[in-house]
Amino acid sequence: MKRILFPAVAGALVAMSGTALADTAVSAVADLNIRAGPGPQYPVIGVLAAGQSATLDGCIQNSKWCTIAEANGQGWIYSDYVTADFGGNEVVLTRRPADADITIVEAPADVDDPDIYTGAIVAGEPIEPIRRPPAEIRTYIETNRVDPVYLEGEVVTGATLPDTVELREIPDYDYRYVYVNGQPALVDPGTRRIMYVER
Repeated sequence: MKRILFPAVAGALVAMSGTALADTAVSAVADLNIRAGPGPQYPVIGVLAAGQSATLDGCIQNSKWCTIAEANGQGWIYSDYVTADFGGNEVVLTRRPADADITIVEAPADVDDPDIYTGAIVAGEPIEPIRRPPAEIRTYIETNRVDPVYLEGEVVTGATLPDTVELREIPDYDYRYVYVNGQPALVDPGTRRIMYVER
């Protein structure tokens, strides 16, 4: 399991004032991966837990990937799953006003070709995730690994997978599984919503 970032330093990071955007706090609406780069192909370096805050560094122009400050340098998050205060209203960062004063940052030179994506995850309302599945289910998923699909977006509970993603059956279990953006996820086959993400 990946470690949770910001357990004790989130408030300190938000309070820092080294840049013009130091007062722009973002808050995760679901447990959100923090990646080493702006895309699902980059490794997960931590998790911003639902309700936790971080300090926004900036966003890539015409992209949903943004950087946040954290103890070990920069991490990248997908802006569909964080909110910020704009004019007294909590707004999903992706839907921020056009005149929002957000710094534009450059994408790293090693960003892979976006053609790796085979579709997009549809952001949905957060849901109560299922409890951690039994050990035999986790073992089954681990020993029956499948090639991952790469979708634009981030793997969070409540999001919906497109119809093009093949869901794999688990014997005698209500949910299906798939490896999305390198992470195993349990999915409700009726709604195609992600119910659990193994981190």
